Amino acid sequence: MSFLTSMPSTTSILSTYASFSAFAMLVRSMIGEVKTMSSQLIPQQLQEKLYSRLGRLFGTLSPQMILIIDEYNGLSVNEVYQNSEVYLSTRITPTIEKLKVSKAPREKCLSITLNRGEQIQDIFEGIHFTWEFVCTESQKSYYDCESYTESTEKSERRSLHLSFPKKYKEKALSTYLPYVVDRAKDIKEENKVVKLYSLGSFNGEYDGGPWGSVNLDHPSTFDTLAMDPKLKKELMDDLDRFVKRKEFYRRVGKAWKRGYLLYGPPGTGKSSLIAAMANYLKFDIYDLELTNLGSNSELRRLLVSTANRSILVIEDIDCSIELQDRQYGEFNQTDSKLTLSGLLNFIDGLWSSCGDERIIVFTTNHKDRLDPALLRPGRMDMHIHMSYCTPCGFEILASNYLRIQSHCLFNEIQGLIEEVEVTPAEVAEELMKNEDPDLSLAGLVASLHQKQQMKCVEESKFEGGGAVNEEDKRSPKMEEAGKKKSRKARRGKGKR
Repeated sequence: MSFLTSMPSTTSILSTYASFSAFAMLVRSMIGEVKTMSSQLIPQQLQEKLYSRLGRLFGTLSPQMILIIDEYNGLSVNEVYQNSEVYLSTRITPTIEKLKVSKAPREKCLSITLNRGEQIQDIFEGIHFTWEFVCTESQKSYYDCESYTESTEKSERRSLHLSFPKKYKEKALSTYLPYVVDRAKDIKEENKVVKLYSLGSFNGEYDGGPWGSVNLDHPSTFDTLAMDPKLKKELMDDLDRFVKRKEFYRRVGKAWKRGYLLYGPPGTGKSSLIAAMANYLKFDIYDLELTNLGSNSELRRLLVSTANRSILVIEDIDCSIELQDRQYGEFNQTDSKLTLSGLLNFIDGLWSSCGDERIIVFTTNHKDRLDPALLRPGRMDMHIHMSYCTPCGFEILASNYLRIQSHCLFNEIQGLIEEVEVTPAEVAEELMKNEDPDLSLAGLVASLHQKQQMKCVEESKFEGGGAVNEEDKRSPKMEEAGKKKSRKARRGKGKR
């Protein structure tokens, strides 16, 4: 009886439980306030230590786990962060108070992302997930001993915090996050706008990394390219085969990349072909000028910050920079200079595996000036000769510019194109001078006849022993004329 008398009443038990629950809610609220204040006032590393201590102290009161997804993983971009941002843009609800809205020049759609401190609730297979955008700013001071001046540099560290009940850790890591990444890839593919990246910021998008971008609005496609149809089909088949071979490259132990060398005279469409490749695959282009780089380490830093499914372009590789030859720099290899070995190591060395589904394109007007080490398979896998305009190429240009498939002057023009060297750019320029097909084609015929006469004059000078400069001697026309002269001389000796 005394035992029953000493038991607390039901009212007392409920009152105690309510007080305990209120205390727990108060503690959780305090932790939330501390997190909000600390994100603004306390450095990131100190925040993580405080959270760790508080988590161990109040672990039983707040059985939540937080995954921190940083924007960068070392030097490279964290794809989980990028894909999470894309996914969360489709989960925005009216309950969110602040959003960041931006639009790049010539961008078709608005870009909507979370503002600092805002949260998004998501439900996946009955589990509640909470996303929060966290951004911390830091300053570094530098003192210049020569000028006796001090400068400061501001930087931002952006991350997404994903919280959920601890018991669903495996579900979150093995199912939910892969779902977010896959869904984001589908969204990006649907809304993809091809970007052209270059170093720095130039009135386009700038995400804080070394590359700035603008939309690539180049209209070039494989249909509009004035190149040999057989070569065009071979290239398209090669690109299709490349993007479908992820498991193949992994099975054979090769990095998932492909190298193309585009060579030929100026005006033959090398840049247009690169744009057509990007539009065909929906790959971004990274335009890298080697003259802006001073060392191998700087080259590596830039290359690891490029995204997958992209085309890295180095135009005019033969004259963009004087690369130190491996034969002469073999015993003095340092990271203080940009060397040929450093470039080769990126193309097919250990650093070539830093990324998947990447295409490397070199262009040159003079293939013979390139180091043979750059040209072998595994570095430049496919060599594409961008030749002077051909009869087939002319038909494509006439269809594009004049919207005609045949004309009485076609046969004469095609015959002249086979005789003289004229670039697709020169033909296109003549076709743009007039929208009337008769007048436009007549102008092209006159231009081709003029080139034919100039060719005859040059050949007669060469055969007659007239003064010809060194550049003319190296031209294909003069080389052919020289061969003809040699054959005539040999026939003359035979007769004597």
